[in-house]
Amino acid sequence: MTLKDLRVLVTPTSYAMNDPSLRTELEALVGEVIYNPTEHPLTAKELLPLVKDIDGWIAGLDEISAEVIEAAPKLRVIARYGVGLDKVDLEAAKRSGVVVTFTPGANAVSVAELSVGLMIALARKVVQGNRRTKLGEWPRQKGTAISGKTVGLLGLGAIGRRVAQLLGGFECHIVGYDPAVSVGQAAGFGVEWVEADEVLRRADFLSLHLPVVPATENMLNHERFALMKDGVYLINTARSELIDEDALIAALRSGKVAAAALDTFRREPPGADHPVLQFEQVIATPHAGAHTDDSMNAMGRIALNECLAVLRGEEPHFRVV
Repeated sequence: MTLKDLRVLVTPTSYAMNDPSLRTELEALVGEVIYNPTEHPLTAKELLPLVKDIDGWIAGLDEISAEVIEAAPKLRVIARYGVGLDKVDLEAAKRSGVVVTFTPGANAVSVAELSVGLMIALARKVVQGNRRTKLGEWPRQKGTAISGKTVGLLGLGAIGRRVAQLLGGFECHIVGYDPAVSVGQAAGFGVEWVEADEVLRRADFLSLHLPVVPATENMLNHERFALMKDGVYLINTARSELIDEDALIAALRSGKVAAAALDTFRREPPGADHPVLQFEQVIATPHAGAHTDDSMNAMGRIALNECLAVLRGEEPHFRVV
């Protein structure tokens, strides 16, 4: 069997897979390419009729449940476009002998740049100032300097490290936590390694860069918000499941959190009636952290190469299971 006998499903949206050369190359190499018929990540129900006869899958933020994997008996590889794996049932993939890969580091610069940009926007009330000035007002609004403050990073992987590097010229003190990073490694990129709760106690600005696993799901709960300084600024460009939404709402109402910038929500799009969006001091962006030209092209290229490698019988570079 050759690649020309195989079918590949591509479910990142056309906006994400925006490099036409990737599509042209894939279509030239394999027998058939099936594309996401919508412009949103697919639910398990939407995926079931698409996966029956596929051999390979370049996947976006789709709901890849055990039911979906079991409905694809010919499937050999799920090549995730991105790094988040919380929507992929890895145990089901392992049971079915399906290789799962991801694209580590490909979007690190883009997500880190957005994180720092959101930090500045919160500190200087950029969104509120823009809105009021366009209404004809001329507000005298007081901002907060990042210089001289403590920035806390929960997660010191590729993105967290890049955030630390970008903040190097801001003359702020950076504390961070990551169970996979040593004190010495953290010091090497300008971060004082401390335990997670100590990060929360000391941070004036808190930026989240952890994956969602049982130990981190809802880690920012009522008890953890109580540890934080009054008036902390919160930035989340990682996963919404890291934050207990009820606890965040309470913290925004009390002023414990002065302002928050959120690039990710449990339901996307969250809808105009989402309770967190009712706060003027909340900046919401549409899961755009990785959506720059360089980042999307890099993720697309890596995902394509990983998918083809497995279909050729080769070992991929970024195998998860």
